[in-house]
Amino acid sequence: MQLKWLEDFMVLAQERSFTRAAELRHVTHPAFGRRIRALEAWAGTPLVQRGGGPVTLTPAGQSFLETAGQMTRSLGQSHEELQSLAGRQARTVTMATGRTLARTVVADWLVRLQPVLKGGELCIRTRSLADTVAMLERNEADFSLVYHHPALAIRLDARQFTHMNVASDRLVPVSRATPQGVALHRFTAGAAPVPYLAYAPQLALGRLVEDHLSNNPQAPRLQRVVECDSADAHYEYVQKGLGVAWLPWSMVHADCKSKRLALAGNASMDVRFDVRLYRPKRRLGPLAEALWKALAQR
Repeated sequence: MQLKWLEDFMVLAQERSFTRAAELRHVTHPAFGRRIRALEAWAGTPLVQRGGGPVTLTPAGQSFLETAGQMTRSLGQSHEELQSLAGRQARTVTMATGRTLARTVVADWLVRLQPVLKGGELCIRTRSLADTVAMLERNEADFSLVYHHPALAIRLDARQFTHMNVASDRLVPVSRATPQGVALHRFTAGAAPVPYLAYAPQLALGRLVEDHLSNNPQAPRLQRVVECDSADAHYEYVQKGLGVAWLPWSMVHADCKSKRLALAGNASMDVRFDVRLYRPKRRLGPLAEALWKALAQR
């Protein structure tokens, strides 16, 4: 059954003339008649009384007329909704990333990419490292923005996905600063263990720090006092003087410069990493491709 058959039938019921209805539907009289017969074949019963004089509907036709109207209105509304959705999807780019990267790297991008995103929308979905990669593989995201480091395994099929490095950063051990501008908690040889604000083990940042500490012969003595899966929360805890946390330099450099926070150790305690943006090799939508091009030219 075709939508145009329903529309033909409704015009015929209104005009009560095959000739007039065919003219309004911009088809020949024979073609219009064939379409009405095709609709009757689908219905399994005559819908129109044929004979001399104005066209009339059979009882089945009268009953079906209301149904035909409801169906055409419903299909028309659905078509409009689908077109609207398709238009919105064409103007939307989805990026899966972690909460800390959304606050640091993506926040910087949003200002710089305003001309590219004009008229469009960037949907940011924060997930764990594994989940951001899975979203890309399931075609639920156009891009996946993740940390890159030997301690973090990213397994994406190189035949289907590509990437580019978009930033470099480092995790630094920071503490609240004293009025003299030095770390309240700092790494000193022979001193008591320093209160340590640890990341939850499933967090990518946590794996980076733990790998660094376990392989660093100069690792300080630490006393775990808090475990949390949020760098933002650790940032607040550090400011309250609760201990030392390894935080991205991009997050704390302004606080260190203003001496609200201070480094608890030297450069040997830093954990350097890159940030990579992954995407499918297949062509994406116009807005996603424009965003990729803009970032590649940074």
